[in-house]
Amino acid sequence: MHGREEPGRLRGAPPPRWARAAPLVALVVLTCVQWLTPGITELGYFLAAIPAVAAFSYGATGTAAFAGVVTLLLGVHRLGVGHARGTDLATVATVGLLSVVIAWVRRRRDAQLVSVRTVAEAAQLALLPPVPERVGRVRCDGLYRAAQRGTLVGGDLFDVRAGPYGVRAVVGDVRGHGLAAVGTVAALLGAFREATLDDPGLEAVAARLDRRLVEDAAIGPEEHPELFATAVLLEFPPERDVVRITSCGHPPVLLLRDFAACELAVEPGPPLGLGLAGPAPTPITEVPLLPGDRLLVHTDGVTEARDAAGHFYPLAQRVPMLAKDPEGLPRAVWRDLLAFTDGGPGDDVAVLVLSAAEADAAPGR
Repeated sequence: MHGREEPGRLRGAPPPRWARAAPLVALVVLTCVQWLTPGITELGYFLAAIPAVAAFSYGATGTAAFAGVVTLLLGVHRLGVGHARGTDLATVATVGLLSVVIAWVRRRRDAQLVSVRTVAEAAQLALLPPVPERVGRVRCDGLYRAAQRGTLVGGDLFDVRAGPYGVRAVVGDVRGHGLAAVGTVAALLGAFREATLDDPGLEAVAARLDRRLVEDAAIGPEEHPELFATAVLLEFPPERDVVRITSCGHPPVLLLRDFAACELAVEPGPPLGLGLAGPAPTPITEVPLLPGDRLLVHTDGVTEARDAAGHFYPLAQRVPMLAKDPEGLPRAVWRDLLAFTDGGPGDDVAVLVLSAAEADAAPGR
């Protein structure tokens, strides 16, 4: 499954308990202090501010209750809390009324924000849905972290699909990151999913993705003056213990075998979007797979992350130590990356781990 931020984290959440308790605690403390020090301290003006504070933690009804209690305490002199009269009491009541209006507007805006975010989450999840644990005979485990706060999809992409020519996977990195790159990500994923069903070879898949970016750049050159992406395509042919790989200017794929990691020697082709994948087909490398082999494919958000001293993250060196993590290799890499960079990288991160299973697996998506 994706290790992405859960959708619920983007939605509006109720204020923490301390925020809801603060106005009540302040009301009780100020009232008690006023009772214990009659004639010495005058805290009425502090009490008058409590409804305004409550408006940020309660709805209109709760805020109205606070406003009513404060007005009562300050207006009924025999209670021994306040001595507001005339204009002062009218001012307290006005502050309470305005606080109720603020609370109502805030709740309404919160509901609108939750609705907008829910729609945005649904759109992003439709664009890049979670990778299943198994596609055809290939086991999958992925993690995605967008650099832009509050988003599920950025400028990286990955997908795994089953088709007539086997199981195919793509991991890519669009120029730029954040929301500005999401349109290009959508175009590439759509082209890849069509190619998985229609194109008989990885060369043709790469050419289709390249042509997609070239066409998009031609339609809107002012919006995409330098539209390109790096990508790596993998294909697991039916009934064969091999993987075919083609790289379009992407970081190397790591092969994990017996808890050792090595970069696969795949001759890189040009990045997508330059119009070169068709005239000069990208080279294909075929790698034999042994039982237990895993392939780790990632974007440069991983290997270009730096620590405080400016050193790049040494993924190939760290992977053997992380491979035994019970929560899965992608999540182990992400936690190690957070510790290495002291807070996380500044670029989008995608990590996909693939391994061939027995041929009797359930059909993929």
